[in-house]
Formats: sequence, structure tokens, C-alpha cells
Amino acid sequence: MPVDPNNDPYYRLRHSLAHVMAQAVLEIFPEGKVAIGPPIENGFYYDFDLPRALTPDDLSTIEAGMRQIVARDVPFLFREVSADEARQLFHDQPYKLELIDGLAQGLDENGETAKGDTVISTYRQDTFEDLCRGPHLERTGQIDPASFKLMSIAGAYWRGDEKRPQLQRIYGTAWNDQAELEQYLWRLEEAKKRDHRRLGKELDLYSISDEVGAGLILWHPKGAMIRVIAEDFARQAHLKAGYEWVFSPHIGRAHLWETSGHLEFYKESMYAPMDIDGEAYYAKPMNCPFHIQIYQTHMRSYRDLPRRYAEYGTVYRYELSGALHGLTRVRGFTQDDAHIFCRPDQVEEEIGRALEFSLYVLRAFGLSDFTAYLSTRPEKYVGAPEDWERATAALERAVETHQLPYQVDEGGGAFYGPKIDLKVYDALGREWQLSTIQFDFNLPERFGLEYIGEDNQPHRPYMVHRALMGSMERFFGVLIEHYAGAFPLWLAPVQAVLIPITDAQIAYAERVRQQLVEAGLRVEVDTSRDRMQGKIRRAQLQKVPYMLIIGKKEEEASAVAVRLRSGEDLGAIPLDACLARMQEEIANRT
Repeated sequence: MPVDPNNDPYYRLRHSLAHVMAQAVLEIFPEGKVAIGPPIENGFYYDFDLPRALTPDDLSTIEAGMRQIVARDVPFLFREVSADEARQLFHDQPYKLELIDGLAQGLDENGETAKGDTVISTYRQDTFEDLCRGPHLERTGQIDPASFKLMSIAGAYWRGDEKRPQLQRIYGTAWNDQAELEQYLWRLEEAKKRDHRRLGKELDLYSISDEVGAGLILWHPKGAMIRVIAEDFARQAHLKAGYEWVFSPHIGRAHLWETSGHLEFYKESMYAPMDIDGEAYYAKPMNCPFHIQIYQTHMRSYRDLPRRYAEYGTVYRYELSGALHGLTRVRGFTQDDAHIFCRPDQVEEEIGRALEFSLYVLRAFGLSDFTAYLSTRPEKYVGAPEDWERATAALERAVETHQLPYQVDEGGGAFYGPKIDLKVYDALGREWQLSTIQFDFNLPERFGLEYIGEDNQPHRPYMVHRALMGSMERFFGVLIEHYAGAFPLWLAPVQAVLIPITDAQIAYAERVRQQLVEAGLRVEVDTSRDRMQGKIRRAQLQKVPYMLIIGKKEEEASAVAVRLRSGEDLGAIPLDACLARMQEEIANRT
């Protein structure tokens, strides 16, 4: 992902290292051709056309060459050149010549019309000179030789066009010092361990079947149990917050999607229509038109507003196969969707309520670090400017009232309204897009929504879209990685495993299980022929929170010996005390 040189404190370092890497590669392959090499999030890359395919062993050789260049402590020197001078300088570099021709015609490096004047400039360090706007460090010696690492090799088409030559892209990462680098590498390794696709299989939570289709999730009993618990908690929270639950079909007539504008603006993401009684029907990509239909079944008075409709609505959107990714990018998913219909004078209170409610639910799942992004009116928009100003001000006041750090994305709103995107940071500090609070001036107009005001005249209500978890699939993927599969007790699909030491304790274990189940716990008994330590190890691998071991002494004392999945041994505890401990932990959602 490209980064902004004005906002990224690592930009100069990483940009400089991209050039150092290019020099090191050309010192190994003098006949090589260079393309482009920008800094990106967490690092940098450079694309090369080389006489042979690179191997992972080449990365260490290139790294050694980079450290030699760093040790020379040579300056990065900037200069502007004419197009003819640039062509002469890069006469044997065809990719650079193509870029130079574009710059001479007022195009940027992507071949699009440049914003402002195009200036051809270069940066030189040591024996290497490259087309570049900068900025860079002053000298290579400012780079800590232990602060960077080359990570991988990938294929990349020139300018992203599959009809153009395929180049070899080398990715690297760079940080201020070795400690930062090691911390980043640790996070990468930890992310691999937490990958929801791996844990989903190991913990038997979900699967994707080729027979069913890519991007379509099969929820296994354990994964489904977590979903049921999460949905039940959020459903009750919605009811307490004044939402009304609704249900809507999975398909709708083409006319509905024509009115909503989806067939005009969103058709590429919708699946092909099906013919029913000679009419075209589409699988729904969104729930909003259905909630509008529910609103329109009655003439609404100003006294009836606000109306808050909530639904776990399953929608279907076409995603390219290359974009699919486990639970977090799918083709069929269930949104915890809500739509709020309100009067203009109610809008600020409703936005505040929606934001506060979103924060409450997310925090209940252990997600507590947020940043809000406020997207404002774009150049092309629908609705009156004063409505946009009122809605945007309400969104801004809401995030300020809740003391959330936020950034303003000027002009980043959709054409139909401003929005707040609530992004959450997980246990590794990674950012996930979850909740959205979105104004909509478009659909109320398209569907002719009305309410009768105090003046007995029809008025247009405001409409607010609100997705809290985003989708159950994506949210589940985030939770798996946030907790590394070790869900808190209230969410764990199996909360305790009873482990009888010998067959003589199986009957007592079954009585204990029944008592715990009647108290509302999810408990299993391991009656396998394995030894006790093997049973404990299996439960730990399945990340079961409590292992309750039962021997002759525990049975005689109506107790259980408690082991936690962390490995902590609490010793023998009376069964009633163990149950009380677990119930308190569940009630506090710790």
C-alpha cells in the first residue's frame, strides 16, 4: 500500500533503502533492468527485470551488498534534469525511458494525468542514479545496518498490466533500529500463529468447500456456537437500546433494485438474475431496501420517529476470486445491519446513541482500542448542503463527545451521505474496519419516504445505516486472530472438559457434567483411553479454558482438580466453588 511522505515517519528511510537495494541488485546483475521502487506500509519494494529467477538465497547476498553500501556513508544527491538529459542518462533502461516519455507528456508514474507540473528529477547515491522525486535521507550512513531485512520475492506485471512483462519484485522491511525490526518480525510470526484460516481448521470452527463454492462459509458446530452466543448477546443489547428486530428475504424483484439504484451503480457486485414467473429477481447485496419497505407499510407521524430496525441479514456480493480471504473477504455474509429513520431534529441524538452502542458492544468482546474516520461531502453529492453540514457536524460531535481519536477524510464520503468508520486495533495492533455509521440522503428521496410533521404536512425523514460488527464472518475472523483462538470463557464453544483419571470416575464425571450443563455451562467429558496428560494436552490444543480432572479423592470430596489452559494448576476445588468461579467469569465477560 503506498504511503504519504508527509505523514509517514519512516518514508525517507524506506525510500532510501529501496534505492540502496536497487544498487546492490545491479552490482550483482549489471545487465539487469530496473522499474520502480516505492516505500510502502511497513517497508519497501523494487521491481526488476533480471537475467534469471531469484531464489530466497539471493536475498541474503543482496542484503550483504546493501550493508556495504550503507557502510560507505555516501550522500543522496538530488538534481533536476531535462527530458533529453534523462533519456541519455537511462538510455539502457527501457522501463525508465517509458516513465520519462510519460513525464515529458505531463503524465505521472501510473500513466495518468499528473496533478500540477511534472518535473523530471533524480537522486544519486554512490554509483546508482534513479528517477525520483524523493525525499530521501541525507546519507546512507544514517541507516542502521541492523534495522532492515529483505522479506520475499514475488512476480509483478509492469504497471500492473498482465499484458506487459512480468518482473521480479523484492520486498523489504525497515525500521529505526534493530529492536523495532525484531518487534515487527515477532508480530509477523505471531500473526501467522493467529491466522484464522489455520486456527479455523485446527479448532474445527468452519470450512469452505469447493463443492459449495468459493467465498461461502460452512459454520461447524463449535464456530456456530460462538456465533450464536455473539448474536444472542448483541440481539438482547439491541432490544435494550430501542431497536426492533425484523427479517427480510434473500431475493427481491429487479424493480426494487432499480429504484434503490443498485442496478445502476452496483450491478458488477451483484449476482446474475434468476427468472421467477417471468420476472427477474436478484440475490440481495444489501438489506436497506427491505427495511425501507417495512417503513413504508404505514404512514408515519413525527411522533412515531425514530424507528430503529435491526436484522442479521445475509447478503451476497460478487468478489473476484483473487480477493477472497478466509472469513474476512467472502461472497455470502451476514450483516448485523440496522437502519434508523428519524426527524432532522433527532439526528444528533441518534448518531450519539448509535456510536455509544457500537462502542459498548465491541468492548464487550474485548475490543477497546479505536480510531474513527470521518468522511465528508465529495464533489458530487445528493441532498442539500445544509443537510450535509448538519449531518457531518452531528458525526463530528459524536466522536468528540466520546473522546475518540479521529481523522477527517475530506471529500471521502459517498455521494449519498457522510459517515463514520470505526476501526479497531487487535491484540497485535493491527487495524480492522468494523463499524460504520452512514447518513443517506439518496434512498429516502428515491423511495419517497415521508412522515407527517406537527404542521400536518409531509416531510422527508433522515435515514442512517449502521453496521456494528460489519459482518458475522469478518467479525468472527477478527475475534479468532485477536484471541489467537483462546476465546474468553463466555464465548468459548467448550468451556470445560472433565477428565476422569480412570474409568471408575466416569460415572461421577457424567454427574458433574449434568450439574454444570444445568447451570448453563458447555461441558464435555473425555472418556478416551488416553492417559491423563494426553487428555490435558488435547484440551489445551483445543484451547478449552478449564480442564477439570477427577480422581478418586476428588470424587470422594465432591470436588474437581482445576487446570487452566494457560497451564496454571489451581489444585482441588469443591465443585460448587468451581462453578461459582466460572459463573462470575462469564458474567463479567473477562
